[in-house]
Amino acid sequence: QVQLVESGGGLVQAGGSLRLSCAASGRTFSNHAMGWFRQAPGKEREFVASISKSGDSTRYANSVKGRFTISRDNAKNTGYLQMNSLKPEDTAVYYCVSYYSGTYYYTTSYDYWGQGTQVTVSS
Repeated sequence: QVQLVESGGGLVQAGGSLRLSCAASGRTFSNHAMGWFRQAPGKEREFVASISKSGDSTRYANSVKGRFTISRDNAKNTGYLQMNSLKPEDTAVYYCVSYYSGTYYYTTSYDYWGQGTQVTVSS
């Protein structure tokens, strides 16, 4: 059974930073690309960022490009999302995901999801 456990969420003021972590277990972490999605109240889940198996290729949603950085440490089976210059519109539950197949920005392309971590940005 694959488990993805997020941590690092919290309350931060606009302009601040947070670093999310995703600890993976249950299958070889380095064999799968991974990513982050988020869901704000009343909205659909949306793609935030993804990173390839080796970490040499990354993709970002336009809304976070230049502010967020996705990374991974395969030796530690852990993925990260560094979030800088946070805005109130970044407030959402953030989910760590493990890639299965398909287009990277579709939720259906990921077969395992973490339980989510809340990020709240106050103005």
